Amino acid sequence: MPFFNFNKKSSAISISSDKDIINFLNAQSAEYISADQALRNSDIYSIIMQLSGDLATSHLTAKTKRSQSILDNPSATTNSYSFWRAMYAQLLLGGEAFAYRWRNQNGVDKRWEYLRPSQVNVFLLEDGSGLVYNVTFDEPEIGVKQAVPQSDLIHFRLLSRNGGMTGISPLTALTDELHIKSQSNGLTLNALKQSVNVPSILKVKNGSKLDTTSRASRSREIVKQINHSNNGPLVIDDLEDYTPLEIKSNVAQLLDQVNWTGKQIAKVFGIPDSYLNGQGDQQSNIDQIKGMYANALNRYMQSIISELSNKLNCEIKADIRPAIDSLNTSYANNISNITKSGVLAQNQAVDVLQRAGYLPEDLPQPTNVNPTKGGENADEDD
Repeated sequence: MPFFNFNKKSSAISISSDKDIINFLNAQSAEYISADQALRNSDIYSIIMQLSGDLATSHLTAKTKRSQSILDNPSATTNSYSFWRAMYAQLLLGGEAFAYRWRNQNGVDKRWEYLRPSQVNVFLLEDGSGLVYNVTFDEPEIGVKQAVPQSDLIHFRLLSRNGGMTGISPLTALTDELHIKSQSNGLTLNALKQSVNVPSILKVKNGSKLDTTSRASRSREIVKQINHSNNGPLVIDDLEDYTPLEIKSNVAQLLDQVNWTGKQIAKVFGIPDSYLNGQGDQQSNIDQIKGMYANALNRYMQSIISELSNKLNCEIKADIRPAIDSLNTSYANNISNITKSGVLAQNQAVDVLQRAGYLPEDLPQPTNVNPTKGGENADEDD
């Protein structure tokens, strides 16, 4: 009896035109927002783009060469960076991500195949001893594999409500925010359309003496004169007062209302809102913001390395420093401070920086020059 069934329908797709490559959420359910719709939000796209890229930039290290080899080259259809970025993007959007492990007869991983969650149905064994998966492959020759053991799948999860068997999408927490923003956008567009429909006001003094036809005729004459003036002056008589309209302050406030949703989205994904190109917290310095972002990356990375360590039966470690300190500037400053405090010797500090790639491996040895003292000539004999 299945414990958890997504009830998804699989279908053959064209990779070049498929919009659902990272879309698994049920758009017909009121509890979810489709990933395709979510990625049209600039704030969500920016966060997914940045977090997935930084997670893919982080370096995964395994204790065994066999495990390290599959981590460095997991896919036969794309490069390592693109594969891991797609996995992490799906994890961030859907709360879980899948990859099928193609292995040889000896159980050694040959390659991993990225799977959309719409291709996977998750079931709990009747005795509760584990999970099994029904997997629908895009390749017609493979078709559907039923009752696939969980050892054959890489299954990343974020927050879970069933003991870690499946994950929850962070987008579920943004349903109200994105709905409000959609309504706000519609209200703003309507306000802008109304403001554009009446671009100016022509006041005619003693206008009570003009009938409706005369007023409309005078309006058309003003428009005709504006169109043919070629940016020249507009000529009116003493009985007329022409005033162009500007966007009202309340419309400008509507345009500013969308900013708060960016902060809500950043809060859901656990990163500082300043990473969305906003002003953020003005009282936080760069190091504090970078530290908060590093903590967010580490939280996501822990769910990743825990799954990889379990399935590969090998300790996996992750180095997120390349993502948050790509030039190793902060790392070099920390090593310098540690060296000044006497914890590291100078030659040890140089070795550490060379291993980090901050200093070249063929760095020449320093030449020690003893300066002369008191104006004495070092070449003179006693």
